Amino acid sequence: MKSLLTLNPYFFRYKYYFLLGVVFVVLSNLFAIYPAQMVRSSFDLVALNIDKIDNLKDPTERKAFMDVMEVAVLKFGLLIVAMALLRGLFLFFMRQTIIVMSRHIEFDQKNDIYEQYQNLPLSFYRRNNTGDLMARISEDVSRIRMYTGPAIMYGINLLVLFVMVISYMVSVNAEFTMYVLLPLPVLSISVYFINTEIEKRSDLIQKSLSNLSTFVQEAFSGIRVIKAYGREQDSADKFAEESNEYRHRSIQLGNVNAWFSPLILSLIGISTILTVYVGGQQAIQGKVSTGNIAEFLIYVNMLTWPVTSLGWVISIAQRAAVSQTRINEFLDNKSEIVSVENRETPIRGVIEFQNVSFTYADTGIEALKNVSFKASPGQSIGILGNTGCGKSTLANLVVRLFDAGSGQILIDGQPIQSWNPRSLRKQMSYVQQDVFLFSDTIRNNILFGNPELGEAEMRNASLQSDLLENVEGFENKFETMIGERGITLSGGQKQRVSIARALVLKPRVLILDDCLSAVDTRTENTILSHLKEEMKDKTTLIISHRISSVNLADTILVMDEGRIVQSGNHDELIKVDGPYKALYEKQLVTEERGTDL
Repeated sequence: MKSLLTLNPYFFRYKYYFLLGVVFVVLSNLFAIYPAQMVRSSFDLVALNIDKIDNLKDPTERKAFMDVMEVAVLKFGLLIVAMALLRGLFLFFMRQTIIVMSRHIEFDQKNDIYEQYQNLPLSFYRRNNTGDLMARISEDVSRIRMYTGPAIMYGINLLVLFVMVISYMVSVNAEFTMYVLLPLPVLSISVYFINTEIEKRSDLIQKSLSNLSTFVQEAFSGIRVIKAYGREQDSADKFAEESNEYRHRSIQLGNVNAWFSPLILSLIGISTILTVYVGGQQAIQGKVSTGNIAEFLIYVNMLTWPVTSLGWVISIAQRAAVSQTRINEFLDNKSEIVSVENRETPIRGVIEFQNVSFTYADTGIEALKNVSFKASPGQSIGILGNTGCGKSTLANLVVRLFDAGSGQILIDGQPIQSWNPRSLRKQMSYVQQDVFLFSDTIRNNILFGNPELGEAEMRNASLQSDLLENVEGFENKFETMIGERGITLSGGQKQRVSIARALVLKPRVLILDDCLSAVDTRTENTILSHLKEEMKDKTTLIISHRISSVNLADTILVMDEGRIVQSGNHDELIKVDGPYKALYEKQLVTEERGTDL
């Protein structure tokens, strides 16, 4: 439960909501107790004066006396109605303070968690899956809201009501009070165990629903593969299996829920019977009045829900503590990508690697080994190599998604750690190998990094990436909506949208990480020729496994198993025997065969 102490800053932030809520809880309970006392007074008034009415022989006196009694009882009735209205008003205010406070806390906590997610490095996302991260910010925060709202509200209400009601009941007759309240602890304990079982089964249902949703999402995302392999029936059978599991667990939950209401009603009934029976005996002995019996019946009904909610509140608090512990695990994560000097000045684009090595902590794979090179503004560097040779890792280090394990990376002669990471990344454009597009219009995807850019600049970026002609052929042109992850576009179109998105930033450093793999050689040459003008004053890194993408670069670095094994321009490298020449001849033969076909 100590994990819930981390919520204290939120409570302090909204302390006025909390304090006002407590005041309204007290007032609502006061206006619930007073009517019970008035019912007692009206019962006692009638009981004490009933004999007097019978003894009055004069009809006029009897009528006058009964009129007085009716007026007195009517006044009690009107006061009870007035107090019920006031209680309802203060109950409204109670919810408008404490429940609203919980919504504010939920809002702030979600934003704090999301901001923390944004600040954490890429290595964090390699260690944690997306579903788990989403559960923290949705399901776990919702459980905590139940604690900061309803649980706190009902907990305070229970405490206040117990102090006010039970102290008064004991002052009237302690023995009578003990018998009346005897079933209530049993009720609270029973509700706790039933609610715990309900929560367990609800968790199982939630997991089943999550599995079902994940399966459906994957099925919809991979519908092309399912249809291509003719697996529609298998997919439907798997869906039926997951749905059946969800149904089975839902029925089990329904069986447990079926015990809830009968149990409460039974124990309330026992408490009511004890009140009438014991109260009757006490009244015969003259220890309590008939009005006290009526009053205690009202108190029993008043205490029923708070006592019932005790087990529910405890269960919510326990679940909230578990959820807050899970959230704290992420909030306590510190990003190792920190700035030493927080430098935010514009960069020229000089990039230098000095004996840089890097090993992935989660897999132990040594991706780079003593890599050294220098790139200057206006210079294009081609980085060539087979899959897994460390090309993309090198790009990730340039934009500082990771920090080098050893060696040093310099930007404009300064260690990369001296720059503010966000400021540095805003001056670079990184077109990643795995293209990600948002489910939005083509325009908004292109302008993602620079939403204020004008129409002419956007069209120019589309022209340079050889995308403009394709877009003009769409019915809605740049307002065309693309599906999830750009599913409605071809692989080449997605890559060209991502290149246009990079160009609109007007970066000082442009990194193209195998982003032309899905286009044909002709389109690739067109895009590269368009980019020549754009690359004149920029530092450009062109990463690829195809020689056709890098052969026009000023310097080509050939990588193998994390090392630079060759460097030079195309003409120099083609003259010597080595990996570059071997790869060139292999790809040349492949292209010639493709032409013949």
